[in-house]
Amino acid sequence: MNTLPAPTADDRAAWSHIDAADLRARADADLGTPWPQPLASQAARVHRDGDRVAWENPAFARQHRLSRAVITAAVTLDEQWIDEVVDGVQLLCEQSSWCWPAHDDTFDRHGSVLATVTDPFLDLGAGEVVAQLAWIDHVLGAQLDSRAPGIRSRIRHEAQVRVFRPFVERRDWHWLGLDGDVHNWNPWIHSAVLTAAVQLHERPDPIIDLAVEGLDRYLVSLPDDGAIDEGYSYWWNGACRALEALDLLEYATNRSRPDLAGLRETVAFPHRCHLGGDWYANLADGQARPPADLPWHALHRAALRIGDADAAAHAASHRDAVPSEFAGLGRLVQELTDADWLAAAPAAPPLPRDVWLPSTQMLLARERAGSAAGLGLVVKGGHNAEHHNHNDVGSFIVTSDGVPVIVDAGRPTYTKATFGPDRYSIWTMQSAWHNTPTIAGVDQSPGREFAATAVEASVTDAVSSLTLDLSAAYALDGLAWRRTAALDRAERVVQVSDAWNGRLSDGPTTLNLVVAGTVSALDDGIRVAPLDGATPVVIRWPAGIRSAHTVRVLDDPMLSDVWGERLTRIELDVSAHDRAWITVERDDATPGTGDSEDDR
Repeated sequence: MNTLPAPTADDRAAWSHIDAADLRARADADLGTPWPQPLASQAARVHRDGDRVAWENPAFARQHRLSRAVITAAVTLDEQWIDEVVDGVQLLCEQSSWCWPAHDDTFDRHGSVLATVTDPFLDLGAGEVVAQLAWIDHVLGAQLDSRAPGIRSRIRHEAQVRVFRPFVERRDWHWLGLDGDVHNWNPWIHSAVLTAAVQLHERPDPIIDLAVEGLDRYLVSLPDDGAIDEGYSYWWNGACRALEALDLLEYATNRSRPDLAGLRETVAFPHRCHLGGDWYANLADGQARPPADLPWHALHRAALRIGDADAAAHAASHRDAVPSEFAGLGRLVQELTDADWLAAAPAAPPLPRDVWLPSTQMLLARERAGSAAGLGLVVKGGHNAEHHNHNDVGSFIVTSDGVPVIVDAGRPTYTKATFGPDRYSIWTMQSAWHNTPTIAGVDQSPGREFAATAVEASVTDAVSSLTLDLSAAYALDGLAWRRTAALDRAERVVQVSDAWNGRLSDGPTTLNLVVAGTVSALDDGIRVAPLDGATPVVIRWPAGIRSAHTVRVLDDPMLSDVWGERLTRIELDVSAHDRAWITVERDDATPGTGDSEDDR
């Protein structure tokens, strides 16, 4: 059996020429400073006040520091860097739990707010640590044996106790998908267990067989169009993890990969969500401007294998990205040593003119292929029990030059409430803070039955549109609400039209529009100067409809790093009407001012 698919540090032809100057500079700054230390009191905060990041931030920082040290040690073979790696490995081995406290079920099983070391929980965090240790063992095994004999045995002991044994003995893990609910945890953890088994286990075949069985459950759940209902951001830690696991299986065990339509098509999902520049359609728990430290080499490798030239070009458009430790050590090692990736020339992203994904009922349209210039539209149907669901049936995004103007706010910093019964108390999850109507004072409800119906997509050279009935997304009897969102290329306008079953008198009915940028009032609408200096737009609606504005000041970096200091919700009171529309047109005569200090 082969081990992991990258050269070891003994291969000086592969490692001695690697620069990674930025990463090594961060490693140099680490030397001699205290290692980050996640504390018990920080772990307990998950149960006290719901705070996850107090423990997670130092735990992640410890792993990132270790990854920087591993690369620097592999490049230099300097003993001080081998010692730095040994220190980091030992700290991980002595850490009470690798599980992220927000995931641990020890409170339910044992009444404890701290990890029960005799009953470890195998989650994403444990998977990330064991995979990191496996890659360290692979890359620097000989150097660890020379400098710190016994440390590799300690790694294997901890992997056995914290990962292999629980994986085999406890088969009620929710992420296995045995109940039919398969999500990104499945390939994320299975790929980590595979990595560790191949490298660290003396007899890995039974574990590999179980991992393959679990991965198969995820792979067959991929729809034929390759779409991910968890959204673009989670593609990287879902479908991409599955693709990487299949590569490892083929490399290490010569097992061939399955030929599934969804597997082939999902390689295209990232560029099908691309709006332009570093902006993406951020449905579900995504950020419209995702982090820059994504494993583009993994997408590039998958695209080459599948034969998708557009996906390969999209990945190669990020060829100049600075290597980062934040995507994980294994991904970093492969990014630095993948010959095809290193040889890839920067390319232009494909930016398809139209994308229709029937499994998630998402339509993306722009004025012309290959360019983000002009207006763009994203509109979705779907239902309100999607993974990482927001109550957003019928919501839409409008872009100018690829920059969102009418926006999906995205996700805030995760807390205990994010994935519990209080999820929809969070404003970013509520339909009133998406571009959807509030009908007779009622917002959308969560649940599979709250869904779009009668969905019809139409794509022509002149107009691309999605028409859908929103009635079932609201717990209201006798409602009929029809929405059509269209990009008219000939007229260079986006129009969203709504018609419903007469006046609703039980409460106010409003059309909600969440916008990013500087908002100015006009006689017949508003003007928005978007972020990034994109061309301003004018949003209009019928005369006689009153509007109000609510400014949401953003104090969460997960949101403010994307949108700046605020978002503005435009509320159109249509209580006295039975139909309404909005149009969005570019104000080409006036330069954009969206990149001012007030907006960033």
